[in-house]
Amino acid sequence: MDKCGCFTKRKFQSFCNQKQHKKCAELLRHIYKNRVSQLEWEADWENYQQLLQWMSQPYVEDQTIEMISNLCYQHELSAGIQRREHHLLPQVAKGDREESAPRWPIAIYLDHLRSAHNVGSIIRTVEAFALGSVYFSTDTPFIDNKQVQNTSMGTYQWVESFQNQTLHTLPKPIIALETCPTAKTIYDFRFPATFTLVVGNEEYGCSEETLAMADVILNIPLRGRKNSLNVANAFALIAGEIVRQRIEQEEIL
Repeated sequence: MDKCGCFTKRKFQSFCNQKQHKKCAELLRHIYKNRVSQLEWEADWENYQQLLQWMSQPYVEDQTIEMISNLCYQHELSAGIQRREHHLLPQVAKGDREESAPRWPIAIYLDHLRSAHNVGSIIRTVEAFALGSVYFSTDTPFIDNKQVQNTSMGTYQWVESFQNQTLHTLPKPIIALETCPTAKTIYDFRFPATFTLVVGNEEYGCSEETLAMADVILNIPLRGRKNSLNVANAFALIAGEIVRQRIEQEEIL
C-alpha cells in the first residue's frame, strides 16, 4: 500500500524522524477523539498502522483507550513535543461534576510564593477538594496571571480568592507548613473545623513574621536525603490529610 490518508509512502518517508512521529501523534489524537465521542475510528487506526509499517515499526494489536493515549505520548516524546501535563482532549474531563460540594471554612494563605505554576497547582487542589478560600500575599501571582490560570486548568474561576492579604484578619488557629524539626507531623495533628493554613516561599519557606504568628507548625515526615518537597506537592499532601480526617469524622458522626 503506497497511500495512507493524505500521505503517499514517498512523501511520508521524506519527512525527518521527528516529523514522522509528530504526524503519528496527530493521527492518534484524532483517533482518540473519535473513540471517546463514539465516532468512526477504525479506518484511521489502520492508517496509523500503515504509518508504523513505513517507519519499520511493529503492528500494534492493543486498541484500548489507554494504549492509544500511551502511544500518542511516546510519539510526542520522539517528536520533541513536551507537555506539562498529558491531556489528549477536553473529553478526558467528561466526569467533572456540574457543581462542587460546599467549601469548608478553611483559609489557605500563600506566603510570598513566586511561581505562578505552583500557585495554579495549589488552586487546582483547593478546588478539587472544595477545601476553602485562597488568600494571596502582596507579591504572589494572582488569578489574573495567565500561567496561574493555565496551570489551574480553569479552576481559578471557581475558587474564592483574595489579593494582597495579610494574616492578621484570617481565622485562627494559624497553621504553618514548614520544615521545622520540632514541628508536629501532619499525621499527628487533628485539624480543627476552621483554621488558616499557610504555605511559604519556594526558596526560604514561611516568612519570619508568619512563623511568629503561627499557633501550630506542621511538617511532612520525609525519609530521603532531600529535606523538603515542592510547595504545590507538599500542599497536596496536607490537603489530602485534611480531607481524610474530615471524612473519617463524618463517618463517626
